[in-house]
Amino acid sequence: MSEEILVVPLLQPAEGTPPVIDTESKFRDALSQLAQGHGPFAVDAERASGFRYSARAYLIQIKRNNGGLHLIDPIPFGPGHNLFAELNALLNTDEVILHASTQDLPCLRELGINPIHLFDTELAGRIAGLPRVGLGPLLETLMGVSLAKEHSAADWSARPLPQEWLTYAALDVELLVELRDKMFELLDKSNKLSWALEEFASILKAPPAPPRVDPWRRTSGMHKIKRRDQLAIIKELWIARDRVASEQDIAPGKLLNDGAIVELAIAASVTKKEFEKALRPLGLRARWLENLPLWLSSITAAVALPEDQWPAMRTNADTLPPIKLWRDKFPEKYAPLSHARAAIELIAQENEIPVENLITPEHVRRVCWKPPTGATETLSIPAVEQALTELGARQWQINLVGPALASALLEREPLPVPEVAVAEVTETTPEEG
Repeated sequence: MSEEILVVPLLQPAEGTPPVIDTESKFRDALSQLAQGHGPFAVDAERASGFRYSARAYLIQIKRNNGGLHLIDPIPFGPGHNLFAELNALLNTDEVILHASTQDLPCLRELGINPIHLFDTELAGRIAGLPRVGLGPLLETLMGVSLAKEHSAADWSARPLPQEWLTYAALDVELLVELRDKMFELLDKSNKLSWALEEFASILKAPPAPPRVDPWRRTSGMHKIKRRDQLAIIKELWIARDRVASEQDIAPGKLLNDGAIVELAIAASVTKKEFEKALRPLGLRARWLENLPLWLSSITAAVALPEDQWPAMRTNADTLPPIKLWRDKFPEKYAPLSHARAAIELIAQENEIPVENLITPEHVRRVCWKPPTGATETLSIPAVEQALTELGARQWQINLVGPALASALLEREPLPVPEVAVAEVTETTPEEG
């Protein structure tokens, strides 16, 4: 019987919850204290996802050994403030520790904070092969303390911020330095430290994601849409909603959620009565009616469009066919893919790392869909490795996966047994810290 680990709740920072920094004098005092500290900086940010249109930071938490714990309200200062430039210069003197860094880096960079040395405890946990990599589970597993997470989905744009929220935010960085040290040791002992460091460097070097083409096509529930005229309604409603949401800095789903947009497109309602009838099964919300004239006019405009102005059902975007179609419609592509996925799953198991962190599944699909010249006739490991490099794979990933993928490209028949289930994702969604 395994020994049960005693987990102690972490209720308060060791030195108490500090007051919010919302003036230049307080900010300068914090910079002075942080400069007197030593070692890496534990950093976190709170946003108002689900409440606001923007992804800006509404609170920045920073802790450093002998440098104190600080809670900075960025709103009174704004992006590009000289004090954020000073903070950035200070942070760049050592390592910045973030949990699920890809979530927080965009809002930090908006303020002018651009780390040049990163340690991501969430990603470190994934590479280490830990089963649960949220901040809370990692602290429980490695340090024997638990965090309350009841405020993780709070509206951090609220002012003033309640004291219990501030305590919650402070605790997110209270033990982050110590957790980083535990993760570093774990990765080093498993010979995975170089992998993690390569991943961290890649995150910092990654360019901003390009604007999405036709973002309205990502409306949830699009599988229900079978006609182009319905697409026209979705497009008009989505654009109208996005404009109002941006102007008012409100999460779009609060104005009119995706399910409502799809139902309205199907019903093609053009009167208030028809509008309410279409949305009744979803639980019609009063908030949705606040902009009723705009929704109705958008629907009317879409319905009035001539057919040649209706959106196409499919675009010419650089996307691959759904995997479910490969076996029957593209068997010559499916056969190597089935072997590649099975081989990569085995490599992932041997190295105790999630498949999606071992190699981005989209990269594997693209190489199988369009193999390097000659790679389907002879074993061409260098060509496959070059293809993976061009797709953005890291060297440690290429070293592990390249030979197996090159071998899979020579296969002409799919695996005769049900293949190992591999998540159909191109990007993982980190657990909230």
